[in-house]
Amino acid sequence: MPDPVALERFVHCAAVRVWVDMTNVAHPVVLRPLVELLERDGHDVEITARPLSHTLELLDAWGHPYTPVGRYGGVGKAGKARAAAERVARLLSFARSRRFDRALAHASVELPPVCRALRIPNTTMFDYEWATLQHHVICRLATSVLVPEAIPPERLRRYGATPPKLVRYPGLKEEYYLADFEPDRSVPESLGVPAGEPLCVVRTPPSYALYLRGSENDLLPLVLRRLESQGCWTVVLTRTPEQRAAVRSLGLERAIAPERAPDGRSLVALADALVSAGGTMNREAAVLGTPVWSIFEGPLGGVDELLVREGRLHVLRHADELTVERKPEDAFERRVRRDPAELLRLALPL
Repeated sequence: MPDPVALERFVHCAAVRVWVDMTNVAHPVVLRPLVELLERDGHDVEITARPLSHTLELLDAWGHPYTPVGRYGGVGKAGKARAAAERVARLLSFARSRRFDRALAHASVELPPVCRALRIPNTTMFDYEWATLQHHVICRLATSVLVPEAIPPERLRRYGATPPKLVRYPGLKEEYYLADFEPDRSVPESLGVPAGEPLCVVRTPPSYALYLRGSENDLLPLVLRRLESQGCWTVVLTRTPEQRAAVRSLGLERAIAPERAPDGRSLVALADALVSAGGTMNREAAVLGTPVWSIFEGPLGGVDELLVREGRLHVLRHADELTVERKPEDAFERRVRRDPAELLRLALPL
């Protein structure tokens, strides 16, 4: 349990300037409660964001001001390195005169080196430990590394993340930022899913991720055809226009691939199942009580290993293993809820 005295001191400390960098589509959702807590208590927060997938779209929907910085570097190491170097230079220019007191990001490669150069205390968060090249950089250059307790600490030692730099939090990050979440029940019908019909949400792979080397998942078309044969409606949340075009080219009557990012959390909470090659959405579904089938092709991290042991996540190897059954309507209401202020206290100990 957090120290109440320390928590009280944190939220009532003198106002500080905090820089938050968002580099992936999950970050506007993951970091939003922390930003809102900081601003509620009088701190000044500035956000930078890398244009990638639906990241800027979600920030626009939130309505919080942000500065877009950087570009997508492609799937190869050389392209990613060039894009990261350019972004570091632009972030240095952005931050140099702003006199930030603290900085926070979720696995941003560029924030820690910029903060090291400008002597800004900073925290990097992540919950997947096998992005090796990335973690060798950010863990060594960050002031603090915040991860869930489900990741064995010995896996992080080779990255230079050991106590006191290494800080671990109980539970999953999704239990914090989804604590007060209530789904919008109009979302499925707004996308064309008839009321009362079985629904599966499918999340495509992050093919731009270096640890997947740009690969798409060969199982995905088989999964979509399997769901169609079961009479299940499917909303496919794609990450790129190419993925969306590939899904539509299958010609499936019950498969919907929206142009713009819908309310994915509401979809997952109201769906009967999730089939996903992503990490954050898998964990969101598990927390919200939706059965999860993972088609992620990388090595399982400590968080997913925990969910497999608990029976909340299943690894899908063959499409014919997949069967969608209707789930209880109140399944998401039985979830574990944790206070985001506790996570913020660990992330930014002011």
